[in-house]
Amino acid sequence: MASAREQLLSLLAEKSFRLGEFKLSSGGTSDYYIDCRLTTLDATGALLTGQAVLQEIRNRGWHADAIGGLTMGADPIVVATAVISAQQGHPVHGFLVRKAEKTHGTGQRIEGFRNKPARVVIVDDVCTTGASTIQAIKAAREYGFEISGVLCLVERQEAGGRANVEKAAAPAPFVALFTANDVRAEHVKRAAPPIFAVSAKCDFCDRPAVTNSPGNRCEVHRP
Repeated sequence: MASAREQLLSLLAEKSFRLGEFKLSSGGTSDYYIDCRLTTLDATGALLTGQAVLQEIRNRGWHADAIGGLTMGADPIVVATAVISAQQGHPVHGFLVRKAEKTHGTGQRIEGFRNKPARVVIVDDVCTTGASTIQAIKAAREYGFEISGVLCLVERQEAGGRANVEKAAAPAPFVALFTANDVRAEHVKRAAPPIFAVSAKCDFCDRPAVTNSPGNRCEVHRP
């Protein structure tokens, strides 16, 4: 059975990746776009996100009391990971970072988990320039959190994003579950046309074969 990470990559390629001409929030343009929220807010995608992120945190040895990031790209990642951690009996709580402090009530910028001292992991969905991730890093440190690590689901590998985040996060490490090239390759693989049969007939009947993997199969008998 495929791991949660492998299944998450497949779902990102299916639901979140699009080829075309797109304007990015950074101001640049691209021949592809990745909207991770189409995956992280999907029921199955949320489950896989929580499992894959939590496993990565544990594999890295990042001891964390909480996980959080800038609203709203981080929101579903935070909630999914917190829920999975509670189900596994080792809760990692969640917090969200507002883009600006509230102008009413307590005026706080950190919502949710607010205990101090605490070690936290900063998360984001897509890293291009790294601006949203860096905002979350700065806000968490200003509040008094100690950052164990920084993680994004997909790194676009452009616009200096990795270097920007690594500089802001240091000495905490920055990792990406996937690169944009990983997701693109999976998307292209999924969109590839079927392998057409050499034989004109299905191995199981007289219908025309549409694939030869595995064997010559018609539409009725294809895997």
